[in-house]
Amino acid sequence: MSGLRVVPFDGSDLEWDAIVAELPGSTACHLAGWRDVMQRALGHETLYWQAVDVDGRVRGLLPLVRVRSRLFGDYLLSMPFLNDGGPLGTPEARALLGMRAAEEATRRSVDLLELRGRDPVPGDFAISERKLTVLLKLGESAEALWENGLRAKVRSQIRRPMKEGMEPRFGPDLLDPFYEVFSRTMRDLGTPVLPRSFFTAIGRHLSEHVTFCTIEHGGVPLAAGCGFSWNGEFEITWAGALREASRMAPNMLLYWSLMEESIRGGAHTFNFGRCSPGSGTHRFKRQWGGDDVPLPWSQWPPNALASTPSPDSPKYRLATAVWSRLPLSVTNRVGPLLARLLP
Repeated sequence: MSGLRVVPFDGSDLEWDAIVAELPGSTACHLAGWRDVMQRALGHETLYWQAVDVDGRVRGLLPLVRVRSRLFGDYLLSMPFLNDGGPLGTPEARALLGMRAAEEATRRSVDLLELRGRDPVPGDFAISERKLTVLLKLGESAEALWENGLRAKVRSQIRRPMKEGMEPRFGPDLLDPFYEVFSRTMRDLGTPVLPRSFFTAIGRHLSEHVTFCTIEHGGVPLAAGCGFSWNGEFEITWAGALREASRMAPNMLLYWSLMEESIRGGAHTFNFGRCSPGSGTHRFKRQWGGDDVPLPWSQWPPNALASTPSPDSPKYRLATAVWSRLPLSVTNRVGPLLARLLP
């Protein structure tokens, strides 16, 4: 491997992020702030590695997080809860980092190593094609996107919440209303919600890149989203809308408002986040006019579990149905204890 070797990264967060910024294919999922989020908010072990050449120059990086529990299994991931984070660098560095991660997964006897990204990791990995994302080119202005990029039906759906008097809000002070909407949405979907402390830590350690947005009607939040900006791309990573307000389509105004804000911030691409091919979520994202982009996640060992635990699995179907009927006070208390163990 051209004299490359993999060693733990022992520099500062600033040094890590400076290297990330120079490597092709980097995303907000690779930023150093996630190490503190995973360790302090969720209690997970992290491994941050670098591939260096004979002169000590960094040629690649890989963040890894171990998520393990007796209930759901033992996983080594880059990155849990996110859509990217796999090896960065030259092809040789990515291959060596992937090989080293596979060795570590074998040594620790984990159930599954999953390296997430838009490009497969070189090597003898199985490829999971269970997820994809949708990318939309934003253009030079919100006006141009509105007139030439969106279909008439979509524009009509965005106008509906506007006519109802709904308004978007942005800012770090919106974490509480965001979590209020998001936790209710997750309960209704039958899925445990991530801890509030997780999003608090994101606001602290990734403050330059995270955006919180709410759509309010008469001061009441009806939809909310949280996403990240990096290198001209904005990804909406978590979003929700109250079921009882669905007739007024606050989620449509949420996505449009985030697009406008992204354009104002200089972004050229809107990333709708991951979804399952052919799902209702996929159809919602496709209506905006973007393009499907596969997420070929690399897995080791090749004959390992097909995926990390998913609420879509028949195995969890009954639990999902029961969870969606529990009181919010219960799901908000118990859910975070479970969600931190679901990668």
